[in-house]
Amino acid sequence: MDTLRQFFAGWRGLRRFWLLIAAVSGLTALALLLAGPPAPPMAGPRPMPVSTAEPAAPPANRTIAAAESPKIGRDTPGPIADPDPALLEPVPGSPSELLPRIAIDGRTPMQVYAAGFDASTRRPRVGLVLAGLGLDQSLSAAAIHALPGGVTLAFSPYAKSPAKLLDAARAAEHECLVSIPLEPQGFPLNDPGKQALMTNLSPERNQARLMWVLSRIAGYVGAIGAEGSLRGERFASMPDEMRPVLAELAQRGLLYVDPRPGALALPLVWSRTVDLVVDMPEGAADIDDKLAKLSELARTKGSALGFAGTVRPVTTQRMATWANGLTAAGLALAPVSALVHMPPQ
Repeated sequence: MDTLRQFFAGWRGLRRFWLLIAAVSGLTALALLLAGPPAPPMAGPRPMPVSTAEPAAPPANRTIAAAESPKIGRDTPGPIADPDPALLEPVPGSPSELLPRIAIDGRTPMQVYAAGFDASTRRPRVGLVLAGLGLDQSLSAAAIHALPGGVTLAFSPYAKSPAKLLDAARAAEHECLVSIPLEPQGFPLNDPGKQALMTNLSPERNQARLMWVLSRIAGYVGAIGAEGSLRGERFASMPDEMRPVLAELAQRGLLYVDPRPGALALPLVWSRTVDLVVDMPEGAADIDDKLAKLSELARTKGSALGFAGTVRPVTTQRMATWANGLTAAGLALAPVSALVHMPPQ
């Protein structure tokens, strides 16, 4: 140790120390150069980082953002799907009654229960909604079988025992809506029924009535703000009243049809406004005239939607004749799911 201290002592020793460091560094660099570059890593899957956090469960109900659901409806033809338990949940406090919902895997009622439609068609699209289904069993059954599948059917929440009619409608490839009774102009002379949403009720009572309406049937793509020929003008014209309804529909993956021709685009929900009421007046010649105007609207605008509020033999017969001639007229009969618009951003 004394010899080593003497070797590195003084200025000469310090010089010897740094010369030694330089020599070791040079030898190390020469060894790395001779060894060459390091071998590439072996091929194989990269390990995934392990998270100790519990995965968050997706909510049962959530509002559909436009980016999450760019496609509404379905392309494949065939009968409408039966009600799926994954798309249903019990009404709070009433477990025997069921409400539509978005499934845990993201499927929505307006996709699963949509009628098949070839979205690649370049023909102008024209649609038709017939409301009042279920109030008269025999007239409703006749309409289901007489009308082609592209006609959308709106069932009244006041219908008694509509299950068989709904089964028949799905088998005949009809897309279905539930009618939401809303306070119309001219109330009480124009009475939408005891479960209608009213402007003089509290938000809580209207919410309870909406839940009742939505639980009346299952397996539908959305709702329409009409009960028969009553189109809920007074309630629907008040944004503060209407917004909670639209928010509830969007949260449950449902679309909405506004039966008021000329109404502005609606927020929050995929929707379509009716262009023309075809059964007022209700005579055969008047209906034919309105249907011809609906076809012209489709040619002019690229798409059009008509509405008939009551199931009558004359209405069913004239609508069936018109609808069955659309292909020859260069038009495509489209269900509502093929006509709705994305909510404004």
